[in-house]
Amino acid sequence: MSTAPEHRPSTALAPATVVVSAGRPARAQGGHINPSLPLNSTYVSRGVITPGELSYSRGDNDAWHPFEEALVALESGAADSGGPGSGAAAGGEALVFSSGMAAIAAVFSLVPDGGTIVLPRHAYQAGMVLADQISDKHGVTLRHVDIADTDAVVAALEGADLLLVESPTNPMLEVADLPAVLGAARARGVRSVVDNTFATPLGQRPLEHGADIVLHSVTKYLAGHSDVVLGALVTRDAELAAVLREHRMLHGAIAGPFEVWLALRGLRTLALRFERAQANAAELARRLADHPEVAEVRHPSLPGDPGHERAKAQMNGFGAIIGVRPKQRAASGEAAAIERADAVVNAVRLWLPATSLGGVESMLERRRRWGTEAPTVPVDLLRLSVGIEDVEDLWADLDQALRS
Repeated sequence: MSTAPEHRPSTALAPATVVVSAGRPARAQGGHINPSLPLNSTYVSRGVITPGELSYSRGDNDAWHPFEEALVALESGAADSGGPGSGAAAGGEALVFSSGMAAIAAVFSLVPDGGTIVLPRHAYQAGMVLADQISDKHGVTLRHVDIADTDAVVAALEGADLLLVESPTNPMLEVADLPAVLGAARARGVRSVVDNTFATPLGQRPLEHGADIVLHSVTKYLAGHSDVVLGALVTRDAELAAVLREHRMLHGAIAGPFEVWLALRGLRTLALRFERAQANAAELARRLADHPEVAEVRHPSLPGDPGHERAKAQMNGFGAIIGVRPKQRAASGEAAAIERADAVVNAVRLWLPATSLGGVESMLERRRRWGTEAPTVPVDLLRLSVGIEDVEDLWADLDQALRS
């Protein structure tokens, strides 16, 4: 019986198709359509180890490869993979890590003692805590900037070693001019990293704007079901990928096979999930902007949002995170603002009070309940991660919570 030729997806495939088709096994009669789940801590190995050879799973693990191949195909815009077991595609290489924080730590390891990092004033708070620790222990200078202020970012790059960008930022949803700031970093020899967790590769591809590395908390939209903790880095620089791979191996920041298998399973529905979540978020943001119990709404879809025009120009969609500040009532001041925001969180019945984001379920929290959140984040800011439920049900629950 004849065997069909191996399926090699065209680089012309749309991203919504790539999430489904990339990272598949070779097409063969009677073969698997999904990658198997290999559970190995070690591999048969004799003599001198050759590059790419599997020997011990802390160095490389074939359980990671399908997900890595799919992610690099998405971020690089090249759907044609570099072949089974490579973790690479024509446009670069992806590395999966045990968590988003492990990926951030690998990025920060690129900065020499006494070096300088330019980073957003508003960004993932645990990453900023790690940056502070590195600053204290290794004499690294931290230059915090408003990432939406292009002139300020460019000015801060002088003599820097690393530029870390979030766009949109967490939780303030500021939007960076990616081509401008990444181009300025490259012109000055400053390595650049873009956290693409909020936008996902379906919303923007920072490598195409000149980023050296793209960072993901895979835990969020890529896996999408609030059941795994993983991170990932993507780069087109082979030497840089080798350095990051060595860091992953020596620091033990390795992902479990089952978690990566789940992440790939979740990735298959990313296009559908993200499309629905973005549409829900835009509709909710529009309604919240007119709500009598809302003082402020942040979402790049709103024409009056500071990031609207920039996001419209460089993103495909506006993301599924909303920032909301409830309107204060009789009392005013910080304590009253906190009490009012917490009351909204306590009043929801469908929305889940939780600290993560990017899952199929809608979640919200008051961000300054975390003592490590940036002090410039309003104390009453609610971060809403909009899921894929029916938008009318989501609205009814938010509306009653705001009016309660």
